[in-house]
Amino acid sequence: MALAAIGLVGFEPSFGGYSFLVPALGGLVVGVATAVVASVFRLSVVTTIVAAVVAYFLCGTALAVPQQALLGVFPSLQSLSTLALGTVYGWADIVTLQTPIEAPQHITVVPYVATWVVALVSTTLATRWLTRTPRAAWRFGVVLLGPLAIYVASILIGTDDPYQAGVRGVGFAAIALVWLGWRRSDGSNMAQAGARKLRGRKIAGIAIVVSAAVLLGGGAGWWIAPAQDQRFVLRDEIEPPFDPLQYPSPLAGFRHYTKQVTDEVLFSVSGLKPGDSIRLATLDSFTGKLWNVTGAESSAEGSGTFSLVGRKLPRQSFITPETRTDVTFTIGAYADVWMPSIGYPTDLEFTAGDAVDARDSLRYNASTGTAVLTAGLHEGDSYTVDTTIQQVISLEDLSDVSTASVELPPVRASPDIVTAKAQEYAANATTPVSQLEAVRLALTTTGFLSHGRASDTVASRAGHGADRITDLLERTQMVGDQEQYASAFALMVRSFGYPARVVMGFAPEIVEGETVEVTGDDVTAWVEVAFDDVGWVVFNPTPDETDIPQEQTPKPQSEPQPQVRQPPRVEADAEDLLTPVELDESEEEEDDLAFSIPGWVYALGLSLLIPAFIIFFPLLIIGIYKARRARRRREASAPHDQVAGAWDELVDQYSELGYSVPPKATRVMVAEQLDAQVRQTLAGAAIGGDTEASVSGRAMDAGAGASGVALAEHAVMLRAVAVATDDAVFSGQEISPERSGEAWSTTAAAVEAGRAGLTTQRRVVSRYRIRSARDWASRVSTKSENSEK
Repeated sequence: MALAAIGLVGFEPSFGGYSFLVPALGGLVVGVATAVVASVFRLSVVTTIVAAVVAYFLCGTALAVPQQALLGVFPSLQSLSTLALGTVYGWADIVTLQTPIEAPQHITVVPYVATWVVALVSTTLATRWLTRTPRAAWRFGVVLLGPLAIYVASILIGTDDPYQAGVRGVGFAAIALVWLGWRRSDGSNMAQAGARKLRGRKIAGIAIVVSAAVLLGGGAGWWIAPAQDQRFVLRDEIEPPFDPLQYPSPLAGFRHYTKQVTDEVLFSVSGLKPGDSIRLATLDSFTGKLWNVTGAESSAEGSGTFSLVGRKLPRQSFITPETRTDVTFTIGAYADVWMPSIGYPTDLEFTAGDAVDARDSLRYNASTGTAVLTAGLHEGDSYTVDTTIQQVISLEDLSDVSTASVELPPVRASPDIVTAKAQEYAANATTPVSQLEAVRLALTTTGFLSHGRASDTVASRAGHGADRITDLLERTQMVGDQEQYASAFALMVRSFGYPARVVMGFAPEIVEGETVEVTGDDVTAWVEVAFDDVGWVVFNPTPDETDIPQEQTPKPQSEPQPQVRQPPRVEADAEDLLTPVELDESEEEEDDLAFSIPGWVYALGLSLLIPAFIIFFPLLIIGIYKARRARRRREASAPHDQVAGAWDELVDQYSELGYSVPPKATRVMVAEQLDAQVRQTLAGAAIGGDTEASVSGRAMDAGAGASGVALAEHAVMLRAVAVATDDAVFSGQEISPERSGEAWSTTAAAVEAGRAGLTTQRRVVSRYRIRSARDWASRVSTKSENSEK
């Protein structure tokens, strides 16, 4: 248990503190207590497992999920469900969570169940298996596998920052060596003085070995230990299961805010300062159809990944920070999975609404500052964030700064006109910031703003894909809104080879100290470009001018045309009048099944069925073969062959049980030697402390063997079958069916008597063995062969 505790503390970097020690140490206590009680009362394996499971659920509520307990102690249906779910799903979640781990609530079940299993198995082995003789040292080594598993798990499930690796490693190795050396049996009985002398030598020897191991192992570890960035942890190798591409791109719904919910209060915010913008989603992947959040399959480092997080969120390091605290969002008509926030949140706490119970579905991308609540936000939800935002950097300060080398997903299917216009607008600009500012000014001064509303003087088509951006840049007058201008500017920046991404959010008018009500009319989009040692700098390429001049085109003179019968008029669907951007379908059809079996049930079933098939299928085939072998012998055409078959079956079954059938011996001699081996086996089992064999032996000595006969009659039965077989084969007399049946009954009783004295292992192995009486070199000739002699 001390070794298990050393392994446990290695989880500290993952949990960001020692809160996990309560369920972890509680699991140790519950497992040890259950195993000790089971050992004292000599409970069977099945009873011990049942008692352990009951103790696991009864104590687990107070230790692992006290917030779900009744009165803080007693189990509830929710806590029992969490304990079960954590046992199955916690292992997958813990390697995908962003550290420090705080959510979901069932994550604390992982250290509880791990230590409970290790303590239960290790203590059971120590109190039952290690007490048997001979007390070989390898048995004590087997018991170390449980604590060693916890130690290794603390490394694999941990982080790149080890926790006291040297101290823990040396301490674990020293205690393990003491355990192996001190517990090893000396194998002999000695006088008290000799035992005292031997004990002193053992202490000195163990001290020398442990000291040498500590010095050599510690020095070697310090010398050959890999660099910290080469540390292997599972969370760096396993891809998080959340995929943001299963949700539509937020930018694709931009016109929903500008047309349908223009005056609706989506949410209210307090704690903002003038100039702050609300971030909804960061989009850095362009497919030719739309800008979207980068999916989980992308390996671009600059895009980051969405991870399951708790209240504490990982910090953004690539930033010139400015802090905001206690910024509170209260949801109104807004209903989506993308969470409004500001900057890069570092602390997020749900304070009201259904979101309080749905915090386990919170995912966050630290690289982009985007948060997603997969359960969705609804009216009445409220949360408070502490955050860092990028400081506003002047263009003069960026004049000598180069763009950062940030890896983003490559742009696909960007129109050629984007590159041409970018080169035209940048003209003779030489530095990155001057090029970007030249392009931005060209868009803001020559373009016009239109949301495509009925009140707008010029129509503006929705969308921001390659076709819409081509239309924007090719027209005499650029007309669009933030959706089109942000997409066009980001594509132009990417054509220079600079890292750029589109951010969708809201920019309401803010009065410091007052709560701001955000409506659909406040929606906006901007572009962020990464600069070395600065962070992501904001560029707003959308023009403010809405008074769009009408294009003057001469009215063509009408010419009379011959009358042609027109085809019947077909009413066009309203949706056909638009050319919306093509979107990938992201919603899967709902399953019509009333009940769906969870995936973990299939995994659990296969993990049980495959080993069962490997173990029991050969047993079934061999069992069928043995049954046919016995039936063929018993149903032989001649009665004397039936009696001879009984002897053959006896010899085969004894050989399969592990007894040695002597070659070149008569049947009576074979019977005597088999009886001697059975008695020797029982005597050896009793001396060796094999409880099961000893019980069986005492039962047989008392006349209560498996076949209902005493061990004293075992030799009589073997000899009776041997004599009956010799008489049937060599006498030449007719054998009655009654004598044949009696020979088979005696054979069955003798085999059961020989089987009862064996250990469970030998009995199980015998079921997989196949022996044939033909292999018996001294098999007596058949009746026909004897007649010829």
